[in-house]
Amino acid sequence: MTLPADSAGLPHADKHVKIVGAGLLGASVGLALTRQGIDVWLTDASPTAEALACDLGAGRPLADAGDMTPDLVVIAVPPDVTAHLVARELTLHPHATVTDVASVKGHIRTALRGFVDGGQLSRTDLARYVGSHPMAGREKSGPIAARADLFAGRPWVVCTGPHTADADHERIVELARRVGAAVVELDADEHDSAVARVSHVPQVMATLTASRLNDAPVESVALAGQGLRDVTRIAASDPALWTQILTANSEQVRIVLEEVRGELDTVIDALGSTSGSLGVLAGAFVAGNDGHARIPGKHGAAPTSYATVTVLVEDRPGMLGRLFTEMGEAGINIEDLQLEHANGQQYGLAEVSVLPAERGPMIDELRARGWNVPE
Repeated sequence: MTLPADSAGLPHADKHVKIVGAGLLGASVGLALTRQGIDVWLTDASPTAEALACDLGAGRPLADAGDMTPDLVVIAVPPDVTAHLVARELTLHPHATVTDVASVKGHIRTALRGFVDGGQLSRTDLARYVGSHPMAGREKSGPIAARADLFAGRPWVVCTGPHTADADHERIVELARRVGAAVVELDADEHDSAVARVSHVPQVMATLTASRLNDAPVESVALAGQGLRDVTRIAASDPALWTQILTANSEQVRIVLEEVRGELDTVIDALGSTSGSLGVLAGAFVAGNDGHARIPGKHGAAPTSYATVTVLVEDRPGMLGRLFTEMGEAGINIEDLQLEHANGQQYGLAEVSVLPAERGPMIDELRARGWNVPE
């Protein structure tokens, strides 16, 4: 179930929010909440990261909080230490709701249940924990990459346990809405299966594709176009963090990778055969087209087919702004945009996606205004 990202009419905000972990996600949560006047206190194992996040306006140092008692604690640390810190904060703050933003939920749930069985955490305290995961991020990490609008319009998964009180659940739903996210309710296993397909395996595929460039001649890599950049964009992600994520969600990731391996073997066999290979290869592409068509479209709506218009744009200040302005003056809405720089040329190729009915009028209008629009 998905709930809209609308913060209007929310209940009164928590007075004090404690964020453990001042990296990209923790600092972004802090920035979004402090801009709404919510009292945010930050702590991080790295004094430098904590100080930087505070300097950027994501909150105040926890050391200055005195006897402050948080209403809500957000754990924003790597997956391999998340469960330990969740248990610690539940014990430290017996009246606070505790959530985490780690990208794996089942692993953390299992570890917390182990703490209960081992007598390190009470069942009553565990009931105040609500796992969550904002489906937002960047290739960059650390507080310097944090943004107050990082979660705007993005899904925020809330994983409520069987014994979670309604008030604790609603507190995390409110948190997600306050930072502009759209709440999605899933249990931990559903979440881990889903992110294996839409996040974790795509990361592996991008990484492996990019690694094939290491032994390629410089002249070959120089031929790279926008397609390669699109496929490998996330390959620049943090190796240490992703090692932890894949390890924590290994069962679900392995299932999908084995499916991919089976399809790769089929394609490889077809490439080495002359009998029926064309049908096999075409079928692989059709299946890919069908899967791509299921990816949600603009604002999470059903996918929409757009027409693409390529415009040559000089590589100098103000030219993209002029293009956007003149399209706006013509009443044409930009649905999507990709920009590719031409090798050895002082211009770029702006691939502008518009509604199909607007393609012809857009081309005519831009050419009339002096833009170079190839056929």
